[in-house]
Order: sequence, then C-alpha cells, then structure tokens
Amino acid sequence: MAEDIRVVLVEDDKAVNFATAQSLTLAGICVETYSNAEAALERLHSNFPGILLVDVRLPGMSGMDMLDHVLRIDPMLPVLLITGHGDIAMAVQAMRAGAYDFLEKPVASDVVLAAVQRALEKRKLTFEIATLRRQLVRKQGIDRLLIGESAAIARLRSKILHLADASPDILIHGETGSGKEMVARALHESSSARDKPFVAINCGAIPESMFESELFGHERGAFTGAQSLRIGKVEYAAGGTLFLDEIESMPMALQVKILRTLQARQVERLGSNKPIAVSFRVIAATKTDLKTLAQQDKFRSDLYFRLNVVTLELPPLRERRDDIPLLFEHLVLDAAARYKRPAPLVDVQLFRALLSYDWPGNVRELGNIADRFVLGVLGDGFEVGGNAGVGSKHLKEMMNDIERSFIVDALRRTCGAVLETSANLGIPPKTLYDKLRRYNLTPEEFRSPCTRKVTQ
Repeated sequence: MAEDIRVVLVEDDKAVNFATAQSLTLAGICVETYSNAEAALERLHSNFPGILLVDVRLPGMSGMDMLDHVLRIDPMLPVLLITGHGDIAMAVQAMRAGAYDFLEKPVASDVVLAAVQRALEKRKLTFEIATLRRQLVRKQGIDRLLIGESAAIARLRSKILHLADASPDILIHGETGSGKEMVARALHESSSARDKPFVAINCGAIPESMFESELFGHERGAFTGAQSLRIGKVEYAAGGTLFLDEIESMPMALQVKILRTLQARQVERLGSNKPIAVSFRVIAATKTDLKTLAQQDKFRSDLYFRLNVVTLELPPLRERRDDIPLLFEHLVLDAAARYKRPAPLVDVQLFRALLSYDWPGNVRELGNIADRFVLGVLGDGFEVGGNAGVGSKHLKEMMNDIERSFIVDALRRTCGAVLETSANLGIPPKTLYDKLRRYNLTPEEFRSPCTRKVTQ
C-alpha cells in the first residue's frame, strides 16, 4: 500500500480531539484529525487505508449521517462512533446501520485504543485478503490447479511441466487428502493430451466381481445382465490419462490383471477374444510405501516396478504452512460459489488457528473447514484457539515469522552454507542474502559448532 494505515478522527471538541489523537499517536498509530464531517469526507475514498473514528454529534453533518455516506463509498470501511449523548437505542441503530463499534463518553483512552487497534487489524486483513484474491484471479493453468507459493510446490510444478509431455508412468506419493488427484490432473492438463479423457479410478471402491467389466468393458451377452456392449474405463481413457487412485488398496488377485493391461497397453472386453490396442498415460497414487508393501508380499513387486518409472512426492500441508492463506482463500471462494453464499473475510484469530494447526487431513481437511466457514457453522467443528507465539500479529507478520523459521532451519541443516541453502530453498543466492538482511540473520551464526567445510 502506498499509504500507512491510519485513523481519521472527526471530533468538534478541541480538547477531546487533541487528547484522543495524542493517545493514539503515542501508541504508534497515524492519526488525521478533523473538526467536521464535510472536511473528513474529502479525504475518504474506496479502499482508503485506514478507519474512521467519528463523534455522533457534529456541526453540520452528524456522525450517523457520515456513517451512512461512508459505507456507500466503501462498505468494508470500519467506522467507530463515539458520543456523550448515546443510549441503547442509538447504539442498536448504529450497529444495524453497519458501524464497527460504538463507544459512549466518557470513555477511557485504553478502551478507545483497544477498539481502534481491533478495527485497524480488520482493515489490514481486508487489504491482505483482497491481495490474495487478486493473486488467485491472475493464476492460470497449472498455477490454478496447484495453489501455493512455497518452494516445495514450486519444485513440484516445475517437475510436472518437465514431465507433462514425456508421458512416463508416474507414481504420486502423499498423505491422505494432500491433493494427489489434483497433481494427476495438473500432469494431464499440462500435456498435449489435455483435450483427451482423464479417467479416475478408485482402486479400492470397485467390487472384485465387477472389476473386469468396469475396467475392461464387456460384449453384449458376456454374462447374465449384459444386454448391451459396454466400453470399459481403460478403453475410454484412450489418448488420455488413466488415474489409478489408492492403488495400494487393489486386491492382489486384480493386480495381475491390471499389470497385463499396463504392460501390453491392450484390453480384452469380457466375452471377446479380440485384444484392443489402447494408448494412454498411467498415473497411480498411493498414501503408503509400495516398495515396503511389495517386500512384505502385500503388493505385487512387478506392478510396483511397472508403475514406479517416476515418483512425485507431495508434501503434507504442515510442511508448507506458508501456502495456507492463499490456499484457504481459494477454497473459501470455491465454497462460496458452490453454496451461493458471499465469501466471508477471514479474521486474524482464525488465520492464527489455521497456521498453527497440524492438518492430519491435509488440504481435504482445510477444504472442509472452508466449507463450514462459508456456511457459518465453523464454531461447531474447529477450535480457533490462537498460537501463543503469534499474539496479535496480522497476516503479513505471521507469514514473515514462518519464512524466517524456514530460513533458520535451512541454514542450520547446511551449517550456514548460503549457496547450498539457496539451492535447497529453491531461491537465488541474492534473494536469500536479501532475506538474511531483512531478518537480521548472518550465516556465521549457524557455522559454529559445525565442523563440516562450508563453501560460499
């Protein structure tokens, strides 16, 4: 923002105006003072970087009239009304009209300060959410499928773009809910086969008795009830992508059947002896270590090696916390569109809770939280206790803390080797040096008691 966030104070009593402004200034808050509403209105505009603190009774336009006028300019602008003549009816009227808060004189300076700080925090968050939403609107292609700016997601996007048209068989490994199908779709949509079918199969959801018919199709009369020809999912994927989700849950007896198809790239419909050549890319996804399962004879080793041409590791959400704000905002906007509800603003307390939570259900769990948030029932299913280390910081400060902790951890792992650290983080050395200066860090802090040779 070009301007520092500030308070516009409108108060015709010179003594009260001075005392209030002085109290806020001593707290480090930028204040602009006016004695009437008309002069202050010339300063206010849509997306004004601040809030309005206004006395109800003013010469000329009243504070209540100013509230109405300001909210027509910018409905998100926090307006705090203060008066020595207020009553409950006026307070109710003001809150219904859209006031952020209502304070009645005489009011202690610490009470005014606390109310102003809450309103400023809300205003800052409004701008930060707007920035996130603009970023989401600008995203296209793979950036829209894989939301996030972390180094881990940047590396994953780079690998996907590199592999998109090479078409090797790919195994995606990641925890439940981490977005394995979204990675598969990103591979498909980044390839030249993007206009061909993307066929997703949940390997654990197909009954064994229906497996062959579902995957390979059948001829008319192949079995009782087969009254017409049916094209199986594998044949339907011709020219496109066959996505085998939860491959570890496929029964052993069925693994040999899918293996034969993957090796020959041919299918035989039930009731037919004629093999049909089918060209398709295979992407499998698993939440377990298939190599270990194969060694334990719980998964066919030949199928494992058939699938494991290239493996993509998908990091869990707890290892890319800096992606949470942008990802959550994306999920909120998506939920708002699905439920035909307005997309609410995320408050600082909720952001603190989102950033401090461990996310065992990963992105899927975050999506559920976004749904409940949009539906207004979040309190029923998510504890929004804040992180004690975060305090009253707003989003940008929280993200800076997260970034700093990542850099410190990376420097410790390399004993302060800047070039190695920048490579591990996926950023240029100059960018890392800039961040070291910003966070007042020096590589020397992390070299002792390291004994390894450090090369810059």
